[in-house]
Amino acid sequence: MDTSPTPRHVKRRRAFTLVELLTVLAIVGILAALIMPAISRARDAAKSTAGLSNLRQLAQANLAYASDHRGQFCPATSFNNRRRWHGERANSSAPFDPTKGFLAPYLGQSGRVKLCPRFDDLDQSATSFELGTGGYGYNSAYIGGTPLDWTIPNFLQRLPNPARTVMFASTAFAVASGPQEYPSTEPYQSLAPSGQPNGALQPSTHFRHDGKAHVAWCDGRVTAESPNAAVSTNYYGGDNTRHHIGWFGPTDHNGYWNPSYPEW
Repeated sequence: MDTSPTPRHVKRRRAFTLVELLTVLAIVGILAALIMPAISRARDAAKSTAGLSNLRQLAQANLAYASDHRGQFCPATSFNNRRRWHGERANSSAPFDPTKGFLAPYLGQSGRVKLCPRFDDLDQSATSFELGTGGYGYNSAYIGGTPLDWTIPNFLQRLPNPARTVMFASTAFAVASGPQEYPSTEPYQSLAPSGQPNGALQPSTHFRHDGKAHVAWCDGRVTAESPNAAVSTNYYGGDNTRHHIGWFGPTDHNGYWNPSYPEW
């Protein structure tokens, strides 16, 4: 005997109404709006962590260079200004080749430790004379050079307190067309051959890591530093404040850039 239900006993499946579908889509949209900022913050945090690691490796590379050169750090530049810590150019009109330079043998085959992930996110100027630094700058005034001769680097043994002397930092240079790469983290004042301050400089330390700059010290440590309130000058039509470029730490006697800063 056939006991299957007649059509009038078959239970119909209820479909979603248009209102229910719109409600679900609205909920999904709200959740996405809440989650995306968190994902963005996590991505930025990961890039900042990678940037810290890169800077630490740059400091270690320079310490290895000093170990191989009787304690003398890597030069910031050569006498003809064609070879720098970050690259080398064939002539004065050629761009820097970032696979060369004084530190190239210590940075691995790819040299990618010179490329800061957060710097790549910037709407940056492409006209820099210094392309090849990747967003990092050297303490060229005191470590890559000396007040007497900026092409002659300092010695690790001559630093009174390496743990409080800047070696590298996250950098950028503000010009009218935007921030650009720059190979030096500049102190407050330029230096005369006597070592005395010789005029205000334009800052280049870049606070792009959630309002902080990454700094590698001469003992190999890396920290994140907040900007100070020092008033800066811009000579190239850029906006230091808008692009978060400035200085950190004490302002007198060139502060932490100066190995002989008087408050040791």
